[in-house]
Amino acid sequence: MTLEEISARIKTCAQQMDARYGGSVFDEWAVVSLAENKARVLFYTGPRNDEFLQNFVHDLGPLRAELHNQKYGVGDFEFSRHGVGTRIEAFLVIGNGLYLFCNHTQTTMDAIAKNPRWLDAQVPFVELADAIRADSLAVSWDTKVFKKS
Repeated sequence: MTLEEISARIKTCAQQMDARYGGSVFDEWAVVSLAENKARVLFYTGPRNDEFLQNFVHDLGPLRAELHNQKYGVGDFEFSRHGVGTRIEAFLVIGNGLYLFCNHTQTTMDAIAKNPRWLDAQVPFVELADAIRADSLAVSWDTKVFKKS
């Protein structure tokens, strides 16, 4: 899968999740490369375009330890129920050293999950994970960094 393809799928996933949820599930979506111990934002949509990378390490919070866990393969994901504010609530492995980070900057995953529509809203996210598992993201390092869409 190319960066353009995954960006389009992310936008579609976000729209579908929000429609099923009846509001915004995640207001921030970012494709980040962590290859060579250097964070590079390849795609971002959300309210913190300029601040996202500056605060990235802090905002990973409890998910930071999970990123180093070898049990996650392409298409696997993890949620943090206790992220507050800009703390990232979820990641999805989308390729070798490539991740999709999802966050809602105004609420917590715990609050999102209390809405009974949350279970149905997860379906497009799982479908995205399955699509990525079948065709992961591959990028070359001459790929330009994409900004807010």
